[in-house]
Amino acid sequence: MPESAPNSFSSIPILDYSLLSTPEGHAKFVEQLRHALIHVGFLYLANPPVSREDMDALIEHTPRLFDLPQEEKEKIRMANSPHFFGYSKLGAELTRGQTDQREQFDFGTLYDNQWKPGDPEYLKLWGPPQWPPEELIPGFKETYLRYLTQVEQLSYEFISLMAEAFELSEDALSPFFNGSTKPESGIMQHRSKIVKYPARKEGESDQGVGPHFDGGFLTFLVQASDHPGLQVQNLAGEWIDAPPIPGTFVVNLGKALETVTQGLARATSHRVLSPAPGSTPRYSIPFFQSIAQDVLIGDLVLDFKPEILKLKDSRGQVGATDSVNYTEYGQYPSGYVNLIGRVKSHPDVAEKHYPDMFKQFFPQGLPAQGSAY
Repeated sequence: MPESAPNSFSSIPILDYSLLSTPEGHAKFVEQLRHALIHVGFLYLANPPVSREDMDALIEHTPRLFDLPQEEKEKIRMANSPHFFGYSKLGAELTRGQTDQREQFDFGTLYDNQWKPGDPEYLKLWGPPQWPPEELIPGFKETYLRYLTQVEQLSYEFISLMAEAFELSEDALSPFFNGSTKPESGIMQHRSKIVKYPARKEGESDQGVGPHFDGGFLTFLVQASDHPGLQVQNLAGEWIDAPPIPGTFVVNLGKALETVTQGLARATSHRVLSPAPGSTPRYSIPFFQSIAQDVLIGDLVLDFKPEILKLKDSRGQVGATDSVNYTEYGQYPSGYVNLIGRVKSHPDVAEKHYPDMFKQFFPQGLPAQGSAY
């Protein structure tokens, strides 16, 4: 292991949310959280305050969603939506210009779009999801929305715990959530996906999704089948497995959070490998916490006590990675940075709904992978 990474992790820590029920447990949880935030950037969250019944019901619905007739999936394809919600067939998304071998549906928490002519284009990003007909998958929408509401609240609670771990004031992060770390439902919109990674064929690429960082603050992932495949890159550049643990979330940090914490909280490169030939599909359900669209995070870098900021010195230097980066976060509003990411990943949607940006990033027209439709 390189000398530059003496504290490089070899496994993902497991934090037990139930510790928060006692003062002693609360202090222990916050200490463990501080270590995970600074040194790992990933953790498992056991016993989360989200209904296990709802989580299990959503997992049961997941294969049924992909078993819908192809013509029904096509009716809600992402290209219909300026909000980048809907269905993407296998091979329609890119990471660093390479095809991701996954099929997916993008959804989100409920939100009424506020964009009007003359407003920044990125305000189009938030809006109503597309849903499959209720009669084709009864109970799915109701279950998913109930689940999303609970995870949204958990994400705000986690922000407060993170502020405590870094010895910040309780409202230090409120500017990133339209003035409150507990905004009412419908004030913010958060995204979620339901993803299927089919078993690869012999000789095919194993890129389920290529190496990347998440862009926002926090991601809460349910690994919805018992397949391995998620891997996290440690400080030494080694790929560490994050196998499924039933009933847990995998929580990881995004580049926006790393930026505003002056690198104290660590965004960690990760990827997903496709299941081996002959295997059954792998399923996962990530929830991506959003931040306010008009925030220029370079202007809102948090101010830490010197002794807290110094904690990152013990981490060592992060090794090189070829993951997608988010260098634009210091230059543009959060919403525009997110729009750039969506345009690059889904050029077919951009061509239809954001033609000027499409021409900017794809001057030669649709790449072969992006013309899956």
